Amino acid sequence: MLVIRRREGESLMIGDNIEIEILECGSSFVKVGIRAPKEVVVLRKEIHVTGRQNHLAAREVSSSEITRLLKTLR
Repeated sequence: MLVIRRREGESLMIGDNIEIEILECGSSFVKVGIRAPKEVVVLRKEIHVTGRQNHLAAREVSSSEITRLLKTLR
């Protein structure tokens, strides 16, 4: 992990087309602005993790798994 110190109004670049700017700093928060091309998906990590969990939970279940589950529940 790269750790960089930045102050309000300062930025850092990721590649040639993604800019992260520090907009505001408080005692318990940092507000950042992200400029990126529309094709780059930018999500908070908790939203990404929840989406991944939902995708895994919604995966197709085989009939043999359903049969095994029904036997377990009886």
